[in-house]
Amino acid sequence: MRWDELGEQDCSLARAVSVLGDRWALLILRDCFLRVRRFEDFQSRLGIGRAILAERLQKLVDAFVLTKVAYRQNPTRYEYRLTPKGLDLHPVIMAMVHWGDAHMADRKGAPALHVHRSCGCEFHPVMTCSECREPLEPRQVEVRPGPGAKVGRSPYFLAGTNTRPAT
Repeated sequence: MRWDELGEQDCSLARAVSVLGDRWALLILRDCFLRVRRFEDFQSRLGIGRAILAERLQKLVDAFVLTKVAYRQNPTRYEYRLTPKGLDLHPVIMAMVHWGDAHMADRKGAPALHVHRSCGCEFHPVMTCSECREPLEPRQVEVRPGPGAKVGRSPYFLAGTNTRPAT
């Protein structure tokens, strides 16, 4: 499979990776959630080349993850803001941060703490069932064909119907 064909796969993860699957896109999104909005600020924080940054920002705009909003005229300057589609990535980013804190932090611990403004407590993201609210563990999840599945083309079901829990 070619990298530029990921968005056409019968797999939601492959489609997501087609937009978010490089280090710069993820770090740009991290900074967006830290309220960074301007090109120069992204560039100075990330140490990324202008051409690469412009390309990644445009890709996120084209995918409706970010939107450009003019903040100055003559010359026109833009801010990049998360769209509702982009804001929906917050649990994804938080899960990756939590994984990094758990498995990649040095002996001193996590480099940043996340605090829930409403209660003032530090928190760790958790995944729960949307129906019964029980915590979800990988072995408690099975995969079944959905209404958009193309059985025989989907990586989920290439070797027949895979309905067993993850191991």
